[in-house]
Parts: sequence; structure tokens; C-alpha cells
Amino acid sequence: MRKVALAGLAAALGVALAGCGGSGSGSDKSTVTLWMYPVIGDQAKNQAFWAKIEKDFEAGNATIDLKVDHQPWEGRQEKITTALASKKGFDLVVLTPDQIPQYARQGALAPVDDVVAAAKTSFLPNALSALSVEGSLYGVPIYQTITAPIYNKKAFTDAGVTEFPQTWEAFKAAAPKLAAKKVAILDYPGAPEISLNQSFYPLLWGNGGGVFAADGKSVVFNGPEGVGALQFLLDLQKLGGLPENAATKKNDIEGGALAGGRTAVYHAATALQVTQLGAAIGDDNVGVGLPLENAKKVAFGIPGGLALAKHSPNAEAAKRFAAFLSAPEASAALAKESGFFSARTDVTVPGTSPVVQEFAKSLEYAFPGDAHPMARQVMALIAPEIQAALLGQKDAKAALDDAAKEANTLLASGG
Repeated sequence: MRKVALAGLAAALGVALAGCGGSGSGSDKSTVTLWMYPVIGDQAKNQAFWAKIEKDFEAGNATIDLKVDHQPWEGRQEKITTALASKKGFDLVVLTPDQIPQYARQGALAPVDDVVAAAKTSFLPNALSALSVEGSLYGVPIYQTITAPIYNKKAFTDAGVTEFPQTWEAFKAAAPKLAAKKVAILDYPGAPEISLNQSFYPLLWGNGGGVFAADGKSVVFNGPEGVGALQFLLDLQKLGGLPENAATKKNDIEGGALAGGRTAVYHAATALQVTQLGAAIGDDNVGVGLPLENAKKVAFGIPGGLALAKHSPNAEAAKRFAAFLSAPEASAALAKESGFFSARTDVTVPGTSPVVQEFAKSLEYAFPGDAHPMARQVMALIAPEIQAALLGQKDAKAALDDAAKEANTLLASGG
């Protein structure tokens, strides 16, 4: 059925492509330029992967000249904004959920619902919703990231805790037992430069809270859910459940407290970090849990999506490539080389280790965070106040109220 669906999409796009014409390349071919980023960390593997993708796609699409333009992460936002404003640079670009709303509302992107329509049920629902704005899809999912708790099994066993605690109450009950063994249960990274997506926000979301009000004009993180999440951290701290340097600690695994056996759990780790922990304490000693739960289970995870520039002169050819790259074969290959997960549910990635398979169980709880144009600026206001609470300078309510006051002033000013 999938092959029939893909064939139907290719045929439909092919009909449109036949009348596409002008490529800007001076030939009969339509040129599609993709701005791609180093999602495959190894440079040699990255180059080899995209060369093969280009070759394979063009072999089946003789009228399209695909150009993969490798771009650096640094300066990404500025370059994309400039390209869209000048209507030059790319036909397709990889965007994440926090970038799409702004460009979509500016009319700089074209919807791509038709690219995934025939296989829509094969994509992670969270990935599609995260890349949509006001009911229209503006990014074809090509990969998905996810975070999940990773822990040191031996630390729990040595403390007499036989089951990994999945709830906040169970965490607080286990904390003194580990503290008696000089192990802090939570490897919380409170340094302000660490993204709150990998520290405080998963707790905020897990307690039923959010950062912004529904209309985006004010913040709500200082409500009962946010204060409760911060109080959970302070309660753990009193129980000996946070490292002494939690207020300034980063989330490094290699050479860090978790790898050194001084802490037991990092609640928002990446798949790469589970590999790093395994290298430090042995794969058999690494556990992977589901997101910590109070009101609900939530894990930070974002899809990467191919977004189509509204100004593209070869939109149908670009859509054909987006369909190719998001199909199961290419999706599995990208997941294998990048270490990210596929954004599809019908893909098996070859060579996936058992521990990474456990990690993938959190994909259903993926949440990309609040999609707001000032999300990152507001995050920068919250982090120092959480640090102040961890340093004992403010209580949970006062810290978040102070951050909210600054954030609301920022929103009112328009940034």
C-alpha cells in the first residue's frame, strides 16, 4: 500500500513538474537547492551520505538537478531570515518547530501537507503537529530528537532501591537512601547557560505547566505548576538529592558526576549521552527510563523538517525531493548515520542497540516546547532566577515571580 501511495504522490508531482520549466540553471533541468546542516557529526560520513542521496534521487528524477548546500549551525537564524527576505539562497531548508511559526506567519513558507498526505499515518503525530501552524504543515519531518532519563543501575541497587522511581513522590522517597551512600539522586544542571529544555522545562511540563499564555502575550510559568516544579527541586535539595554544585553545574556526561557515580539520574539526556554514560560505567549498568511523571509524562524532543520557501520557482520539484528524503529508506539511512530517530513509525533503523531502543520509547511523549518568537529570550530570564533559588537566595514563588515580571515587560515591549 505504501509503494502505491508513494507512486501516486510521485505521479501527481510529476504531472505538475512537467510544466515547471525554468530552472535558473540554463538547462532543461529544474534546480532544487537544499540548505542542509551537519546533523551527521562525522564530516566524512556527512559528505558521503548526502552525495549518495543526491546521486540516488537524481537517478530517479532525471529532470531535477539537486544541489545540497552544506551550511554551518553558527549564524543559522540570521542567514535563513536574510535568504527568505531576499528570496534567494534555497528552495528547501531544515527548520525546527521554534523557527517555523514566525516565517509561516510572514508568508515566507509554503504549506507542504500534500507531500505527506498519502503516508500521514506513518509519521509521528507529535512531529507533524510540531511542524504545523494554524492547521497547515510547513515542514516535512525527516528526523526526530528525544530526551529521556538515564540512570546508574548500581547506584540504586547499592542504596536498596529495587525499582527506578518514575514519579516525583517516588523520587523524593528514594533520595535519602541514595544520599546515605553519598549519591545525589538527580544530576540537575542548573548553570544558566544550559537550555531549560534539558533541565527545568521537562519538570514544568510534567507538572502540567507551560511557559506562555495561550495568546502568547504573557507568561504563566510562575503559576502553581511552575512553582511546584521548582519546589520539587528545592525539596530534593533538602533531602540531599541534588549535587552541591547544582546551581552552576552543566550537563556534561564525560568526566561528570553521573559518570563518576556521584549522582544517579539525568532526567533529560540525549541518545548520545546514553552512549557516553555506557562508555563510562558499562552498558549493562545503564538504565533508561520513561519521563518523570507528576501530572503527566513529557519529554523534550523536536523534529527537523524540510521547509519550502514560498519564493521557490521549482516548488513541485522541491516537494518531490522532500517526499524522497522523508520516505522510509532515506529516513532509516539518515537515522543510522545521524544518531537521531526517524520521524516515522514504519522505519526500522539497522544496528540500533537495545539501550537506544529503550530510549525510543519516550518518542510518544515528545514535546517541542513553546513555539513563541521570544521563547529563547524568555528562557534567558528564567534560568538565573532558578539558579538564585538553588543558591538559597529566593524561594520558588519569588524567583519565578521575578522572572515573570521581566518576561512580561519584554513581551509588552515587543522584544
